[in-house]
Amino acid sequence: MTPNDRNPAEGGRPAVLRAVPVGSERRVAALYWEAFGRKLGPALNPPEAGRAFIAEHLHHDRGIVAVHGGRVVGVAGYQLGGHGLTGGDAGDVLAAYGLFRSLPRLAVLALFERTPEPGELVMDGIAVDAAQRGLGIGGLLLAEVAAVAAEAGCRRVRLDVIDVNPRARALYERQGFTAARTERTPYLRTLLGFGAVTTMYRPVTAADASRAGTTGGAGTTGGAGG
Repeated sequence: MTPNDRNPAEGGRPAVLRAVPVGSERRVAALYWEAFGRKLGPALNPPEAGRAFIAEHLHHDRGIVAVHGGRVVGVAGYQLGGHGLTGGDAGDVLAAYGLFRSLPRLAVLALFERTPEPGELVMDGIAVDAAQRGLGIGGLLLAEVAAVAAEAGCRRVRLDVIDVNPRARALYERQGFTAARTERTPYLRTLLGFGAVTTMYRPVTAADASRAGTTGGAGTTGGAGG
């Protein structure tokens, strides 16, 4: 048994890849749904349909994944160059859910749209297998996101965190993110389960640029594009 075959808690270190490996789309979709299903449910429920929609419309090259023992145990998505990890346009929603069921779903999805400003990489989200949380995987993913941002010439990374996820906010703060503003959304609490969204920023540093030049993509695995 090699170090990478052991559980991270026992000293194994996941491989970090700059692409969603072909064949792991459903696994990545399941992780995303586990993390964000409460928020995405009103737009993509029932859960099996939502997971299938996410898996079918992934942009492989906008995901960074942690793989351990041949299994994806964490994923971070980001927006760059006009698209993010989770795809699917209005036409895809219509095709999947039908006309009358799609209209309210599209309205909910519109609430989640975020456009990067010049020089900014926007994160779509980060999800780690529940059995692997607290083992540093989130930090590895965020560090690789920062390296990607440096390679793209971005000056900062931006993300949003909801008020009912203090654990995620604590992770982001440990990784150098600071809160810039909080938008109160009490009208969304019943529908989506949260009542405030905080926007956080992390500057891209010289250390990120140095790391970007040495990781070489940290072992990118096929399937880029999508």
